[in-house]
Amino acid sequence: MTIRGTVKNGKVLLEKPRAFADGTEVEVRRAKARKSSPKKTKPAKPKARPRSLADRLRNVIGRAKHLPPDASVNHDHYLYGLPKQE
Repeated sequence: MTIRGTVKNGKVLLEKPRAFADGTEVEVRRAKARKSSPKKTKPAKPKARPRSLADRLRNVIGRAKHLPPDASVNHDHYLYGLPKQE
């Protein structure tokens, strides 16, 4: 859990003071400087639709040579030695 705060007069002032119960032991580390947000925000671009598996594998589909005629049905047999399916 991360709670931010600032140091004032040697004391840490938390943004959410009730985040911890009284007596809770905490460890304080100096945070990296926050990046300031730009004054003008650009409208978000619509996310591109993810490519389908067929689109991603289009360059290898149908490229295999010299496979047995039942390779699509019995690929587990040829890869792992399982019994053939008919």
